[in-house]
Amino acid sequence: MKILTVKVKAGRAVRKYQVVKSDGPNDLVFQSVKDGKPIRDNNILTRFIKPAARKLGLGWVNWRSLRTSHAVWLKMAGADVKDAQGQMRHSRASTTLDIYQQVVPESQQRAVEKLNTLVQCVKQIDVYSGLGERVSLFPGYRWRGRSR
Repeated sequence: MKILTVKVKAGRAVRKYQVVKSDGPNDLVFQSVKDGKPIRDNNILTRFIKPAARKLGLGWVNWRSLRTSHAVWLKMAGADVKDAQGQMRHSRASTTLDIYQQVVPESQQRAVEKLNTLVQCVKQIDVYSGLGERVSLFPGYRWRGRSR
């Protein structure tokens, strides 16, 4: 724990305050300078997050927008839904999916590309199987449509 002395101007006088700052790996990021205890969430938002967002040119920032952003970034990074659920501390994965994770066009494009790759693999198996009948990657699935 570090004890620092901070000078604060108050009119013509300068007041000196001793402030506490813990900087261990398990300590709080946002803590009271007086005693190192947690700061209320609305104070964190007002004092630290909103000013930083304004400097970055972001319009509206609140806890919900930060949580939604986190969930979407996890999805874009390819994280499993159960991992996102655990990080966001939801009791159900459906909460993470239905409320926080939003549709991202890049993510949809990757899903289409993965599906296209799968279809191409199935076509190659059909071509290279050398058999007169269709070889299926999906046992029990009955193919419909024109036969080749």
